[in-house]
Amino acid sequence: LLSRHFRDNQTHPLKMKLMIVAALLVVASAAPADLEVQPIAIVSSRSEMNADGSYSYAFESEDGTKVESEGSQKQVGEKEEEIGTVSKGSYSFTSEDGVVLTVNWVADENGFQATGDHLPTPPPMPAHVIKLLADLEAAGLLKK
Repeated sequence: LLSRHFRDNQTHPLKMKLMIVAALLVVASAAPADLEVQPIAIVSSRSEMNADGSYSYAFESEDGTKVESEGSQKQVGEKEEEIGTVSKGSYSFTSEDGVVLTVNWVADENGFQATGDHLPTPPPMPAHVIKLLADLEAAGLLKK
């Protein structure tokens, strides 16, 4: 009885390992066979970095993707050493249904803000909220 228990406990880890290997083989065989991705050529590219911390770059690829960005240093606080980079740019690409989508963006002391016709926008503020904010501002209780 002891030898049977010992033998069963020895084969259990082996069975588990075989099950794991079998599961990995099933997953690997289910993966798409055509994983070759053709590189997309860059048709134009420029980049500039300046001693004052400003920069700009742009590139365009053969599939129509375009990226542009520029930035500079800006004092973002009250102290002279409180400097940050303010950037703006855009990128565009063609969606799977053939529509060119463009995103314009700004990154500054107010955070990252992206705009584009295809991006969702918040609903308009209800009239009562607009009135409340105006009343608070008129009373001097709302900082801009």
